[in-house]
Amino acid sequence: MKKIYDLVVIGGGTSGCAAAYISGTLGLKTLLIERNSFLGGAITSNLVIPVMKTGNNLINTGFYKTFAMKLSEIGGQVTYQDNIGWFNPELAKIVLDKMMQDANVDVRLNTEVTNVKIDGNHIAKLNINATTLSAYNYSIYGDNNSLSFDNVLSVCIEAKYIVDATGNADFCKKINCSMLDDSTDFQPMSLRFLMSGVNVEYFGDWLTEIDKDRDVTTFEHINDVPHLSTAYTWDKDRKWALSSIFDKAVADNILKDEDRNYFQVFTVAGMPGTVAFNCPRIVENLNPNMTQDVTKALIDGRASIYRIAEFCKKCLPGFEKAFISNISDEIGIRVSNRVKGKYVYTIDDLRSGKKFENPALISNYPVDIHSKDRDGSTLETNGEYQLPVESLMSADYDNLFVAGRCLSADYMAQGALRVQANCFSMGEAVARYVHKLLNSQV
Repeated sequence: MKKIYDLVVIGGGTSGCAAAYISGTLGLKTLLIERNSFLGGAITSNLVIPVMKTGNNLINTGFYKTFAMKLSEIGGQVTYQDNIGWFNPELAKIVLDKMMQDANVDVRLNTEVTNVKIDGNHIAKLNINATTLSAYNYSIYGDNNSLSFDNVLSVCIEAKYIVDATGNADFCKKINCSMLDDSTDFQPMSLRFLMSGVNVEYFGDWLTEIDKDRDVTTFEHINDVPHLSTAYTWDKDRKWALSSIFDKAVADNILKDEDRNYFQVFTVAGMPGTVAFNCPRIVENLNPNMTQDVTKALIDGRASIYRIAEFCKKCLPGFEKAFISNISDEIGIRVSNRVKGKYVYTIDDLRSGKKFENPALISNYPVDIHSKDRDGSTLETNGEYQLPVESLMSADYDNLFVAGRCLSADYMAQGALRVQANCFSMGEAVARYVHKLLNSQV
């Protein structure tokens, strides 16, 4: 007896969780494979919180809204500045586990695809590693335990449809999918962290006194709990209220000049006294597909985190007793590999607001291209735009989809599409489209 799934999702991050959950709720037999020991991807592994708001006319938001609601029920979500995406990264792990159980999704953590059997332009079978699976798993799979592909103990899976939601297109590269040109410079990677023990009330009062720009600094109370956000960069495109403080810290050798290239902080739902940092941004031109470059980014990033934390304690009121409480498990990657799909979405499509028969998402998030160079970043505001589901279909295989930042889009367009709310919609759109395809085959 073989294990056959309607949909196998490879990668349990934002788009992968959305695809698996919606697939399961639609009654499809679904398997979710994740190489880490928990789900959530950017939210949990990378501490990318909050989820940025991407518009008012979103589609394919069933997963996102349910996720926010379930987190709210256990104190892990707040709606701040009309944005439901202020999440607690630790409680997100618990909620995602429960959501997958509720949707009858089979989840395999600490698991990777070890081999693939291809039949023409159709992916026929997968092998996943069984070295960490328990005897309980063996009893489920029975004679699916196999040595047939790569002479190691593994589990054989058949899937009608597959989604690569790995972010880096790891599965697509394994089977030699056509990729889009990546000759452009990669955007800088970031390593996020949290500091706890912050007197948020005091910090917020100080911030709002020195910075009147409410596009940059916000501060309000939700259920008597203070929440805030603020930012600063070394770019000269606007007048930053924190500029003199960072200038002095560099002059006093508290910070290196590159430490202050990008600084952004947010409070965290369900974590009073904790602040999340969207930094440091690693300005060296490093390739996220090269292990040695990622290693260097991680090591340099952690060193920068220590300096930034010391800066906060010495220079920002409210941080005097604060401490580093969490450093992201993984480096944050904005763009790496992009798969060639049945439709390659372009920046002209985005700027023109081109409409499509099968939109996967609707968004107005700006084109956000980070640069290692001072005054080199792009933040281009456009009107509302759509992404077609055909940009989530592999050009090479008839039963393979992609979702997330590895979608079929040019470099500039990807800079707007890569954010989490859009990734939720991509994953959900793929699941709904697969459900439609399977129903049409009945």
